[in-house]
Amino acid sequence: MARRKISLKVLENGTKTFEVRHRWEDKPVAAPPDGVPTEYLPFRQQRPGLPGSHGRPGWLKAKIPGGEGYREIKDTMRGLGLHTVCEEARCPNIGECWNNRTATFMILGNVCTRSCGFCAVLTGKPTELDLDEPYRVADAASKMGLKHAVITSVNRDELLDGGASIFAATIREIREQVPGCAVEVLTPDFKGDRDAIQTVVGAAPDTFNHNIETVPRLYPAVRPQAKYRRSLEVLRYAKELNPDGLTKSGFMVGLGETEAEMHQTMRDLRDHDVDILTIGQYLRPTENHLPMSRYYTPKEFASLRKYGVELGFKHVESGPLVRSSYHAHEQTSDARKREATVGS
Repeated sequence: MARRKISLKVLENGTKTFEVRHRWEDKPVAAPPDGVPTEYLPFRQQRPGLPGSHGRPGWLKAKIPGGEGYREIKDTMRGLGLHTVCEEARCPNIGECWNNRTATFMILGNVCTRSCGFCAVLTGKPTELDLDEPYRVADAASKMGLKHAVITSVNRDELLDGGASIFAATIREIREQVPGCAVEVLTPDFKGDRDAIQTVVGAAPDTFNHNIETVPRLYPAVRPQAKYRRSLEVLRYAKELNPDGLTKSGFMVGLGETEAEMHQTMRDLRDHDVDILTIGQYLRPTENHLPMSRYYTPKEFASLRKYGVELGFKHVESGPLVRSSYHAHEQTSDARKREATVGS
């Protein structure tokens, strides 16, 4: 499916690790149920500003990052030696979110042990574990005056608990330093380890998020070290441990999935008691990442949202620029309101 390349990587602090990247071929995934191979857009036609039917459409335009809030958050993160998934994953909403004083902290370093075909985060050998990180994340949340903090991480499969104890410590530190701040976690699958999931949920996050990312047929290319059913079970078990907490998941479109497959994935998530769903457009970070099949229109995203609401999700965030933490505070608030309405 891909040509694998391993090279030395020197991080900003001088630490040496190795980087793994893949050169994906034109057709890296199994054909849809109808047997017709998926056609992919050439990478050169996926960049903004190019003319023609394959150029990036106008509804995918995002403002260039800038502004006082953006600079202040960037300075805070760098000053405390922290990472954000906003930067590492090249999120198109970084300018909007940072100027609204919202950021998603990425703990456990910025080197991931997995090589997901869509992700811009560095894959390689992780560096040491930073046990002081939870305190610094909470310090940053306090300095930023956050009302809703989102905590995610790289995969750390080499750790016995996958980093669950650091997630839990971060939640507790934020509770201590920023009273009243809601905490949302976006976790790895922890290889399905129930003890690790229990460690995170035991720290009482307001929202437990684990992304399903795509439909099961595409997993070998999109999430080669993950399992679709395992991710569903992570979400189900988190809800079982804390029935009053919100669970959340999301997936991308534009990887070659069909409407029937998306609908089935949405039904699977509801069957596992997921409360909040996010759906966004996949944008290929580099030529070393999975190719993109097409751009979905705002009308198609609205249709997916309608279907999700009909299935019973408490909130569905569906749009071209939607990412897992986009409008996270509003998602949680809306879900709680809908929950109260249904329960009354």
